[in-house]
Formats: sequence, C-alpha cells, structure tokens
Amino acid sequence: MGQADVASRAAEIPRSLGSLKLSTKRCRGGSVIDRFRTSGATKVAFPRRVDAVEAIILNTSGGLTGGDRFEATATAGPKTRLVLTTQAAERAYRSKSGRARVSTRLNVGDGATLHWLPQELIVFDGAAIERRLDIHLAPLAEAVIVEPIVFGRRAMGETRISGTFRDRITLSRNGTPIYRDRIDLSGPIADRLDRPATAGGMTAVATVIYCGSAADLHLPKLRALLPSSGGVSIVAPGLLILRLLAEDAFLLRKTLVPLLECLSGAALPKSWSL
Repeated sequence: MGQADVASRAAEIPRSLGSLKLSTKRCRGGSVIDRFRTSGATKVAFPRRVDAVEAIILNTSGGLTGGDRFEATATAGPKTRLVLTTQAAERAYRSKSGRARVSTRLNVGDGATLHWLPQELIVFDGAAIERRLDIHLAPLAEAVIVEPIVFGRRAMGETRISGTFRDRITLSRNGTPIYRDRIDLSGPIADRLDRPATAGGMTAVATVIYCGSAADLHLPKLRALLPSSGGVSIVAPGLLILRLLAEDAFLLRKTLVPLLECLSGAALPKSWSL
C-alpha cells in the first residue's frame, strides 16, 4: 500500500462517533419517553417538564473535527410533544483528516409537535463539516425548526475564515417533499459571505422553519420582530420560512430568541441562557 493510500484511509478513520435514537408516546394524557438509546460521544439529559419531553443533547468529545461521525433519529409519536436542544453552542474546529459528518432525522406523528432548537454551530477557520437534516411530518403534525450558524469568532478577531461547510435540509409532509435548502461554502468562506447577494459581510445566519396550521397567524408577528437583515414568507400552505443575518452571535441571538419564543409559545429551554 502506497503513502497516498495510507493517507486516504487515515482521513476516513473516525475520531469520535455518536448516535441517538429517541421516541415519545402518549401515556396518561401526557408525553413520555417510548424508546431511548445513545452510544459513543452522544449523551442526553432530560429536564423535568410536565408539558413535553425535553431532551438536551451533549457532545462529550468537545466539538467537531475531521473524521467525526454523529447521527440522531428523534420521533414525536402521535399526539405528543418533543423538544430537542443542545447543552451549548457546538464548535466545528480546524480539520486535518477529512470532514466531520452530522446526520439528523426528525419524525413527527399526527397531532404531535416537535421543536428542534439547537444552539448555534460555530465554524472555526479551517473547519470541514457536512450536515444533513431530514424532517418527516404526518399530515396533522407541527414543527418548529431552527439552524443557527456563526462563521468565525468576531470577538477573537477571527472573521476571515476559510474551510468547507455543506448543509442540507429536507422537509416532507405525508411522504411528499415540500422544502429543500442547501448551503455550500468552500474555500475562502469570508469572501463568499462578503458578497451582497450572500450575506453582505455578516457572519451569523439562522434559518427558521415553521410547519403547521398557525403559519398565517405567525407571519405578521414575526415580521414585526424582524430587523432589516431578516425576512420571512409563507412559501406553501402551512409552511413558513425565515432567514436572519447578523454581524455576530450576540446580535443573532438578540433577535432570534424572541422569534423562537413567538413560534414556540413558550420560553426557550434553560440551556439557552446558561
């Protein structure tokens, strides 16, 4: 085996692995855990809640870098309520051994509500990460989805970053795809973000998705909360898409938290304020 083959195989060797499988069911008029399993560097904490099952996902490896593989599947059973968040902001560090890969699948049953509320992903200079989020909803399901991303650390002077960031979101209802979103930033990411049609020099971005019967009611409320660097529209019946840009993570959160609380009808999980 030549040196090139050895290097290629080394780049594919995982540094950290993690997996999660979680589902909820209806029991005695409330939502309870049905099935739960984790492995590797993925751990979960369950704060006490009477109105929903809340799961705080932790990555005990300390961040993401080349070779990492994480996957999660979460299912909100019929007529249940499931809230998923993270302990803190995730970090994608400089990679010297290929890409980190993160795959998440969310299933929402009829009459169920699922909130996917991870804190921001911070992409460091030299990071290489590929993410995939697939959401599958039953006809009468409701979901609130957010994906906040921060490129570099402005407070540390790290704003001119390069790397590879690929992100894919797919949403389907009753087996029919109704929304797809793609982000592909490679090479000098900061230069791409500087373009007026991309981010106009801003380094923090969030995508928010609401799918449910209250989309028309939420639209004017969200527009009243948005700055000029954000926009929201109903792109299909019952499907609301919001995009928000900000100069840094602090300003992103300052606007994002009220938006998410408006959609959720409740305060965000406590981990967001720790």
